[in-house]
Amino acid sequence: MRLHDTRHLCASLLFAAGIPPRVVMEILGHSQIAVTMNVYTHVNDASRREAMGHMDRLLRPRR
Repeated sequence: MRLHDTRHLCASLLFAAGIPPRVVMEILGHSQIAVTMNVYTHVNDASRREAMGHMDRLLRPRR
């Protein structure tokens, strides 16, 4: 495992735990939030399903 792989794993686990991006940025030592967000965040299947569940609940007709 490369050093970059451990940084990516760290960032992914922090984001999955709900840690705010600004905190993750500071832990990784980035000077700009855009670097953290562009390099270390990506949509995973669980996040995609959760987002679609929210949309389903919002758009479903109420009875």
